Amino acid sequence: MSKVLAVGRYDDISNQAIEDEGWTFLPSMKQAMDLDEAARNKIEAIAYIGHHAFGGDLMDLFPNLGLIANNGVGYDAIDVDAASQRNIKITNTPDVLSDDVADLTVAMLLAQLRSLSRAEQHVRSGAWDQKQPFPLQRKMSGGKVGIIGLGRIGREIADRFAAFKMEIHYWSRKSKDTPDSWIYHENALDMMGAVDFAVVALVGGPATEDFVTKEMIEALGPRGILVNISRGTTVDENAMIEALQDGRLGGACLDVFRNEPHADKRFYDMENVVLQPHQASATVETRAAMGKLQRDNVKAFIAGQPLLTPVN
Repeated sequence: MSKVLAVGRYDDISNQAIEDEGWTFLPSMKQAMDLDEAARNKIEAIAYIGHHAFGGDLMDLFPNLGLIANNGVGYDAIDVDAASQRNIKITNTPDVLSDDVADLTVAMLLAQLRSLSRAEQHVRSGAWDQKQPFPLQRKMSGGKVGIIGLGRIGREIADRFAAFKMEIHYWSRKSKDTPDSWIYHENALDMMGAVDFAVVALVGGPATEDFVTKEMIEALGPRGILVNISRGTTVDENAMIEALQDGRLGGACLDVFRNEPHADKRFYDMENVVLQPHQASATVETRAAMGKLQRDNVKAFIAGQPLLTPVN
């Protein structure tokens, strides 16, 4: 039994790298919990990927645990306060995934505004060949977009939309160093009423649960498009669904859901939503970089060296 335990469902590249390191690997947290006491006592670091709640009671099963290295920029599944109380360090994998998440954000909004899925079916069905016209769609370039949360990922998203000649609005807990033309809003509700499209780029966790309220959704309006690439918990999902159904919200682009992978079935019959399987960072290159950063944090900890991306 190694003093490093890797837990979760990793890609093939990471699985091979974990094996090469000689670490113990288990695909689920339940299997980790079921280890005998002697095995659990050996564990000093856990390389973790997944959404299973990692709270203080679980940490206490590993009395010599000193590090939880999370694979992902979001670490809301891990109780950071409980870890700090137990002198357990947390790391994550920021920056290396920002480009992919920002790229998918732009792609989803374009797919929504230009009805790319329906347009492809128009060709595949033979309708275009039969000279059936495809309806006119909406323009993205030059529109007004609001970013909720201008952190690392939010900034990458905003930079991409700026290249589309869009007017950039943003809400964050405080104003950021941005181009002079970007518009900061102290109140997120006010921002929603000023833009055509809004992107949620918040961290997950209790502090941001239902941050995007029914009032904010309605302020975005019947032509507004809401894009969520953060966590499903950041949006009042039921309010969003009802607004989409009755036309108070024009559309949504969603890579995350409240109870994923069990997305609310009401989404399935909506033509005004773009749905993705939480795949914003899911490219071969980025997942490899995330895995390497996670492993580098673990190796730094074991060697007694400074952590690369500490959270606490």
